[in-house]
Amino acid sequence: MKPDPVDRVELPLEVEEFLVWLSSERGRSRNTIQAYRRDLLAYQRWLESRGSSVLSITTDDLVDLVAERRSSGAATTSIARQIAAIRMLHRYLAIEQLRPDDPTSRLDGVRVPSGIPKPLTEAQVTSLLDAVLGNEPLDRRDRALLELLYATGARISEVVGLSMGDIDFDESLVRLFGKGSKERIVPYGSSAAIALDEWFSPSGRAHLVPVRWKRRGDAEAVFLNQHGGRLSRQGAWLVVKKYGDRAGITDHLSPHVLRHSCATHLLDHGADLRIVQEMLGHASISTTQVYTRVSQERLWEVYRSAHPRAVRAGGT
Repeated sequence: MKPDPVDRVELPLEVEEFLVWLSSERGRSRNTIQAYRRDLLAYQRWLESRGSSVLSITTDDLVDLVAERRSSGAATTSIARQIAAIRMLHRYLAIEQLRPDDPTSRLDGVRVPSGIPKPLTEAQVTSLLDAVLGNEPLDRRDRALLELLYATGARISEVVGLSMGDIDFDESLVRLFGKGSKERIVPYGSSAAIALDEWFSPSGRAHLVPVRWKRRGDAEAVFLNQHGGRLSRQGAWLVVKKYGDRAGITDHLSPHVLRHSCATHLLDHGADLRIVQEMLGHASISTTQVYTRVSQERLWEVYRSAHPRAVRAGGT
């Protein structure tokens, strides 16, 4: 693979350590790291133009950055992506105690016009999953929850209803009970597997186990709340919203959007429609076909914006 010129540009030590952490601790791909590096390189150059640094920048300065990007005519999606990378960096710096505060914590999200509800882009999903930075028990739980929701396309009720016997850790399979208690077996990938292993390690779920279980069945629950009971649908929804806010995804995020995104991205990458239907637990393939229309619409959006002869002169 041809080296990307951006790889040869050295960033401040704190930023380089953050990128190494993304790769080694979060397992992000080379392409994802390069995308972060490009956005953070632009951020670093902007900081230098103001005589500032990642250790001294303030929330007011970041408000100015967003305003400058808007006035320059930059696409809203481009601004949102860069701010998501900046949020991740500053969250990391705060957790690692490299600075005492997180200047992005009070920064408003950049709203991307949505119109008809749309799935997240793959970059937005990465930003969402990367927003869980800590290693406390609740951080491990939240990371596992988000990874599993996106990996399987499961409904939120299916995930919070999981018992430990429903997960085959050796084969990376999960048994889900959908509408009408209809059972299906769904695989999950390596990122979700790592997150689940961390959650079920001695530093994860074991710390939330109460001295005495309050309700029958809670002892077998995969996801627990901070009081040691089974995590509720509302509690899981709040987890999704919490990290959506951190990642700057504030418009239309919900657990169902993660399900929607999983299906759309599978089809984007060539998955068979019938397989996606089975994975999502749709009774009718007509329900699954909605996602093919979304994928086609996204394909046309990319084509129209990228192909030099896609738009007719004097009109669309």
